[in-house]
Amino acid sequence: MAATAEPILEVRDLVKHFPLTHGIVFKRQIGAIKAVDGVSFDLHRGETLGVVGESGCGKSTLAKLLMALERPTSGSVRIDGRDIGRARGAELKRMRRNVQMVMQDPYTSLNPRMTVGDIVGEPFEIHSDVVPRGGRRKRVQELLEVVGLNPDHINRYPHQFSGGQRQRIGIARGLALQPDIIICDEPVSALDVSIQAQVMNLLERLQNEFNLAYIFIAHDLSVVRHISDRVAVMYLGKIVEVGRDAEIYDSPTHPYTQALLSAVPVPDPEGREHRQRIILQGDPPSPANPPSGCRFRTRCWKAQEICAEQEPALETRPGSSHPSACHFAEVHDVVGSH
Repeated sequence: MAATAEPILEVRDLVKHFPLTHGIVFKRQIGAIKAVDGVSFDLHRGETLGVVGESGCGKSTLAKLLMALERPTSGSVRIDGRDIGRARGAELKRMRRNVQMVMQDPYTSLNPRMTVGDIVGEPFEIHSDVVPRGGRRKRVQELLEVVGLNPDHINRYPHQFSGGQRQRIGIARGLALQPDIIICDEPVSALDVSIQAQVMNLLERLQNEFNLAYIFIAHDLSVVRHISDRVAVMYLGKIVEVGRDAEIYDSPTHPYTQALLSAVPVPDPEGREHRQRIILQGDPPSPANPPSGCRFRTRCWKAQEICAEQEPALETRPGSSHPSACHFAEVHDVVGSH
């Protein structure tokens, strides 16, 4: 999963605010839900960026912005140097071909009235220039074989497959248009643990075979570590820490990342004895009214006056090797690996 020098995806100061309105006939805006609030990162060919965080932190909204399913309030998403947020019509259609998604739930993301052949081949109906009509059945069978399914099952329906097989169908559909980027929105969270490993290994094999770039969204940090080259930790619409997988897991510097890692189950009994469990107090603040300064300060044991007055920049602090958005960032091994 080696990354190349030029990024294929460039996200700069991405913001998505959903307006809160009052009234039925005469609506007026009384606020906004700040789902994504100033996110920036790069993604290279052949690289996997894991995005982790609690439910409601903005991960899925970020995925929709990258797919141009939502228009950003401000900021930009550039694919191969072109801003997908400004694209319209035929240009947007061409750009969307290059970014595909694997959904979270393999049971509801497949139309039960369509055969597997129709589901996997549906992208060819929209982008008719990719595969000639006469060769579509053969191409669908090739895609089924690539993801480990029997090509002869092309006429079967989704209910005739297991959960893991259905997710493979979703992956085959994502591969149909030969994209460079695939956004995986919690693709294994609905599967059994043994099946999760099979799907993860499949995604890794496909990445190596087709030089794919992944945005891998999940709340399970152990799954993210298995597949990711870099990890971005989100909290309340912002990235609070980002770095290589070893940097995030072995040397976390942001208190929120440390709290998340302390909750990951440790299979080794001796390892459990040396770990520190960090239990956060209270619930995450509302994205409609985030705290001033550092958004994590209301749940942080390190919080001081400066945290309320000044928002910390996402930058590399002294003694750290990767960026963290905390005034008091310091390495703290909560897992007990050292």
